[in-house]
Amino acid sequence: MERGLGGARKGNGSAMEGTPREGKTFVVPPSLSKASGLQPLRAGLCRGPQTLKRGPIQNLFAARLQVVPSRLGADIGTLFHQLVLLALLALAGCRQDMHDQPRFKPLAQSDFYTDLRSARPQVEGTVARGQLHEDTYFYTGKVGNNPGDLMPFAVTEDVLARGRERYNIYCAPCHSRLGDGNGVIPSRGFPRRPPSYHTERLRKAPLGYFFDVMTNGFGIMPDYSAQILPRDRWCIVAYVRALQLSQRASVGDVPTGQKMPSEPPEFRGEPGSGATLPVIAPKAGNEKEEGPK
Repeated sequence: MERGLGGARKGNGSAMEGTPREGKTFVVPPSLSKASGLQPLRAGLCRGPQTLKRGPIQNLFAARLQVVPSRLGADIGTLFHQLVLLALLALAGCRQDMHDQPRFKPLAQSDFYTDLRSARPQVEGTVARGQLHEDTYFYTGKVGNNPGDLMPFAVTEDVLARGRERYNIYCAPCHSRLGDGNGVIPSRGFPRRPPSYHTERLRKAPLGYFFDVMTNGFGIMPDYSAQILPRDRWCIVAYVRALQLSQRASVGDVPTGQKMPSEPPEFRGEPGSGATLPVIAPKAGNEKEEGPK
């Protein structure tokens, strides 16, 4: 066998010779009919190889009709196999180990331990990091089973400032900034109004009582042990005492040399607006000399 034009093989009875098969449509374009000396034909059924006299160009055209579809099918098959291989590689990279890893559900049964409990108790004689509460009063506010009435550290101006800051964030929405229980949440329809700090019962309550309420909650009030650190809770306790004193203070409670009522502060320049803070002018004798800038 010899190869002809377009890679078609020549031979007796070969399908690659360009001979149209029985029942197949064979169309000769006008451009090819002029070059081969054939008359243009419309699309029709070829009854056999005697229908047309084949020339070299006709052989090439017939071979192309048969070779091109076979190559196209091979290219599609190759592309399909490549896509399948790519999909397998992508699926191999999507591992679910972190989602389907072996684990126990909370309080589920486990056959690994003799007591069948998956949640294990703490090891005896050990303390978790950050949970060494040696100062019992500092973390509970109680002496034995009763609330104590002393601060575990000295109350300074910084302690009161910290207590006011934490109080305004966590307590004022219900208890109001004055501690009278008329906060924003009760005014918007909360079913139970919190008690006022200025009632006789709460004015006589020990300091440890307020710390215990913040730690464990009381009534419908939830605990704030997760939101407020123990030291900040004590700072709030000190500020609550300051609020109680501010609403029932007498002339005897005023420090010597301080006027009653206190003079309003004087501002340096214009008072602050919503975008700027006011600057309080220093008192006479306390102003420091400022050097050239």
